[in-house]
Amino acid sequence: MEVILATILVGILLAALIVIPRLRRKSVQPKRKVASNAQNKAVKSYSKAEVARHNKRTDCWIIIKDKVFDVTSYVEEHPGGDAILDHAGDDSTEGFYGPQHATRVFEMIDDFYIGDLEI
Repeated sequence: MEVILATILVGILLAALIVIPRLRRKSVQPKRKVASNAQNKAVKSYSKAEVARHNKRTDCWIIIKDKVFDVTSYVEEHPGGDAILDHAGDDSTEGFYGPQHATRVFEMIDDFYIGDLEI
């Protein structure tokens, strides 16, 4: 009986950790859309070599679907720990779309967008 109660309590706490920040983000911050090249000519482009130089915990850029994101400020908060650093300075598309990520990450990533990858 105690195990069941503990399991339910842990489930409620985990749900609260996921739901409350999501509700707060929606009520406090308007959702920012990623500007496309057609909408904003000032979108910066980065070469793969330039992105590769940002491969540290204190300077971490990643590529997701040919878009560049500066996730330095998120590295310490990443629920998966240092897994975010596995592809620092490189393409993280496969890991980003992995089964470990909740749909919340698809809303969050726009906040870190800094430009497009030069192709």
